[in-house]
Amino acid sequence: MKTIEIIDVENKSIIKQLNAYIEGNIEYKNGEESLIFNNSIGSGTIRNIKFDWGIALLDYDVNFNDDVKIIFNTTKGAAPIEFLFISEGNLTFNNTDDKNYVRLERFQNIIISNNSQSRSIYVFPSKINVKLNIIHVFSKKFMKKKNHQVDTLEDSLLSVFERREENLPFKHIGNYNLTIAEKIKTLNEFGDSGIIKSLSIEGQLNLILAMQMLEHKKYENDTHLTDSLTISEIKKIHGLVDFIIDNVSKPLTIKSLTKESGLGPKKLQLGFKLLFSKSINEYIRSIKLKVARDMIKDTDKSISEIVYEIGYRSRSYFSKIFYEQYNILPIDYKENLKTQKSRVDN
Repeated sequence: MKTIEIIDVENKSIIKQLNAYIEGNIEYKNGEESLIFNNSIGSGTIRNIKFDWGIALLDYDVNFNDDVKIIFNTTKGAAPIEFLFISEGNLTFNNTDDKNYVRLERFQNIIISNNSQSRSIYVFPSKINVKLNIIHVFSKKFMKKKNHQVDTLEDSLLSVFERREENLPFKHIGNYNLTIAEKIKTLNEFGDSGIIKSLSIEGQLNLILAMQMLEHKKYENDTHLTDSLTISEIKKIHGLVDFIIDNVSKPLTIKSLTKESGLGPKKLQLGFKLLFSKSINEYIRSIKLKVARDMIKDTDKSISEIVYEIGYRSRSYFSKIFYEQYNILPIDYKENLKTQKSRVDN
């Protein structure tokens, strides 16, 4: 595992400190400092943008060849509040010791801050593309802003902004939220340059911060946003995967999945969108097609028998959606497998 140490987040260039280990190319454009690399360490881009009033964006789009540990040491009195959101992949994190790491998941709302003795340790897994956004808020500078209204926050997050040592280090591993993910996505989609792009990104960052703070408030009050899912709800969605596979021959509906999971239709649709980037019906269809493909490959059953066993009644409809998924008709797929097997046998 490669270890990278960042000494100072606020006053020194994070990108230059990272590049001392990664040895890529640094680009400066439109007020953005980016590290681009494609070498023995891996490939990707890491970008840092600083704004007024103690706000900065650090985002990663990386794929490392081996596990990489990045340690952010705390500058005395200057530990930022870190608002994290992973839009692709996952990683592990620790800011209390070097043993008990927690797994940070895709689409999960995460807020972290350290005291003078702790540090943020991120471990990026090997050969997994990770897209991570970290909004750094340096509370001392932020609270010099007029009309900041930090005092309206609930006490746990307010204590972090006020740097109350007795409540640090702080770690909020919250709910899963697709709406925040959609806002994060737009950070890389602004096509303009100069002041228009800078103002657009800054405005979007403020909106994302507000959404992350709102999710934290709802989490603390044990009320949930309509566009978020709790960890227990995510587990129920995962449990439905086995249920769908075990009942692939049955007419699976949103109603039957609601009954099985105990989750409402809106939560189900949100969960499948979060976890699989598919609607429920799209996911069920993809599972049926995978099962059918394996049956064509591993059994001697006819196409008609397989169509019946995965719960469809129309062979023509099955052939149509199989072609859409695999770019080949099921009968041609079956014939190709026979031809390949014949060549091997001979």
